[in-house]
Amino acid sequence: MRRSTLLVVSLVIAGSVGVLAADESVKKPAAGKSGAAAVSLPAGVRMERDLAYVPEGDEAQRLDLYLPESAPERPLPLIVHIHGGGWIGGSKFPCPLLHLVGRGYAVASIEYRFSQKAKFPAQIQDCQAALRWLRAHSAQYHLNPEKVGVVGGSAGGHLSALVGMAGGKQAFPKIGGHEDVSDRVTCVCNIYGPANFATVMQQAEDDANIRNVFPFNMPGDPYSGLIGVSLNSDRDKTNAVSPVHYASPDNPPMLILHGTHDALVPYAQSVELANVLKAQGVQVWLQTLPGSGHGGAAFGKPGITKLMQNFFDHHLQDAKVEIALVPENEVAVAPPADAKK
Repeated sequence: MRRSTLLVVSLVIAGSVGVLAADESVKKPAAGKSGAAAVSLPAGVRMERDLAYVPEGDEAQRLDLYLPESAPERPLPLIVHIHGGGWIGGSKFPCPLLHLVGRGYAVASIEYRFSQKAKFPAQIQDCQAALRWLRAHSAQYHLNPEKVGVVGGSAGGHLSALVGMAGGKQAFPKIGGHEDVSDRVTCVCNIYGPANFATVMQQAEDDANIRNVFPFNMPGDPYSGLIGVSLNSDRDKTNAVSPVHYASPDNPPMLILHGTHDALVPYAQSVELANVLKAQGVQVWLQTLPGSGHGGAAFGKPGITKLMQNFFDHHLQDAKVEIALVPENEVAVAPPADAKK
């Protein structure tokens, strides 16, 4: 297998799993006697599966919605999960956030068209269409349309950041209807998502911590594959796909998680994004994980889990909790074996 192919496979796997490890209480579908796929869920959780957020749209334009079995006393804040996979793979199922249903949230996990089928901006158009659909059906599902957070890793982190920073700016043609419904979100958790396609190549070249950087502008490169042209050959397309291009004072608060030895999305991407947001006066927390690559065990440490939990509780449930970064020495790990010596 060619090195570029190996790296693409690595990006799909890391982006699909990454920090958001699947909930062990959720079992993948198994065909029942009727041929329909059955899903085993945690006690107290029900699932609305494969809801089409674009009427008569592509088979990928669907979402899963996880709700408490009993109707809540008040509308629930919503957390939307966007899966990773290099914009070329991954799946909305299983969703790694079902434990949050027991903490007073509704959780949606959305699918979107991959770049093999549709080039950017199809992916962000799908995400925004899903958000508008969820808001338009908030009364039906007991959702609070004013409290919506989004989270994703890798390609899902990129789309989460883009959803947050481009929200309300009318930057992309709307699809799927509900054009009068807002696509803004309350807060964003971005886990090692690319932030600036114009600088990613140079940052990867300059990164002293990594060796196995992605082969840009080559067959199988998901970055150029997403926009359909070589990076920086079309400034408009490069800007349009880059979350940093949409920085403004009204961007929602963002929590960013990134390992210093990430060989697929340079750590410098998140440093750049955090600095751009700070310059606009936007609340941003950059949690550095020394030694971690594109995902890894450190992302699942209790301190990181608590940080993410507090971030969402503060912004979506108005909880009086502190959003405090975890000391780097508590989450530091040995660098990956393929890191530069």
